[in-house]
Amino acid sequence: IAAKNTIHPPNLLYPNGVVILEAELGKPLELECRVQFGFETVSPMRVTWKRNNEENINEELNQETSVHPKGLKGHTLLHVATLKEVTEKDLRSNFTCFAENSVGNATAVIQLKRKQGVLFLYVLCSAISALFAFVLCTAFIYQHWIEIVLMYRSYLVHNKSTEDGKAFDGFVSYAKQNSSESDSALISEEKFALELLPDMLENKYGYKLCILERDILPGGAYTDEVVTAIKQSRRVIIILSPAYVSGPSIFELQAAVNCALEDKRIKVVLIKFQDFQEPETLPPVVKKALRILPIVTWKSSISAAPHKKFWKHMHYHMPMKTCKRLGNCSLKGLSQRLFRL
Repeated sequence: IAAKNTIHPPNLLYPNGVVILEAELGKPLELECRVQFGFETVSPMRVTWKRNNEENINEELNQETSVHPKGLKGHTLLHVATLKEVTEKDLRSNFTCFAENSVGNATAVIQLKRKQGVLFLYVLCSAISALFAFVLCTAFIYQHWIEIVLMYRSYLVHNKSTEDGKAFDGFVSYAKQNSSESDSALISEEKFALELLPDMLENKYGYKLCILERDILPGGAYTDEVVTAIKQSRRVIIILSPAYVSGPSIFELQAAVNCALEDKRIKVVLIKFQDFQEPETLPPVVKKALRILPIVTWKSSISAAPHKKFWKHMHYHMPMKTCKRLGNCSLKGLSQRLFRL
């Protein structure tokens, strides 16, 4: 029984449709076309490469064909065209694989795309690495901005605060306890203002605080003493609480804001010691100050330890102080503190 001739045109295995192939200028390149032909007794099989649908009779394309018989299933042809050197003209051309038999024909196209060189990949990888490093550095600086500023002040900035003629680094304002008051929160607040705050800012960081009852001799008018002490201070530390905003001590905040408006060297720092509601009777300048001035929140359960962020924030808002011991100012000391962040 004789096998029947195929009733199908050639089947292009590769390329199929339009294929984009990367090529490097000046380098040789092989264009492969694999075609499956059905069985034919007399087989007029033909495969060729065309540039822009033109026969390459006088072209520089070297074409070779190898046949792989499949018995009664037909043949598979591998047709290879070789470009000795890829040129700009090749990059602008369409290379068409044309295959035909007695039934019909089939075509597929390869288009060449310039292959990016090693330099481009190096530049791309370098740019991505630099961007990644920039993002990491930005995140690190954002996370540790206060610590970085404090180290910069301590190690690299000359302390000019002693040259401004002021006697104190900070004036401490808090709600005073009356003899009739027995609220434990007030006692805690007073202990914070008179013991814990001076212990950290004076003993640890070397600041000189002004606490009215401790540092100002009695005898003068209260309002005059407060204003004078504030004007002699570089910072005014306000310890906010319900008792403070609703009591007579609110005058000290108002005086501090007015002094800061007159003297740009005076800065007001608010400590939110306890949650509070703003009374409707607060002066407008005080209400505005509570909205725009920096606030450091005290959390009694976790803020007391010297290494906690509360004290770093306080140190950040206080005047610049250079370190006392030369040994601590070395680059080695700076690097050790930086890597501990």
